[in-house]
Amino acid sequence: MFQLWAKEWKNNKMLRDIVISDASEDTRTHKVFHTLEQVCLSFDLSTPIWLAANVSEFKKHSKTRFYSDSFIDEIPFDYLEISVLEED
Repeated sequence: MFQLWAKEWKNNKMLRDIVISDASEDTRTHKVFHTLEQVCLSFDLSTPIWLAANVSEFKKHSKTRFYSDSFIDEIPFDYLEISVLEED
């Protein structure tokens, strides 16, 4: 089971969070993109753009933060943080 934990942060306080699971046989990359899409649907957000810094950080730590420059729309929080909780 693959699980992704997403959290919205503003002023060093977590506003809300969600854990999305994916039990499919897809690749890790597809699971990350699929669960991130589900997070954005749940939070009513546009899907963030993966910048080079996000890709690098996620590869190293299985965690990254999406700031306002990753979103097309204006966001009412400081950043969206995603991290992998569990992998198959």
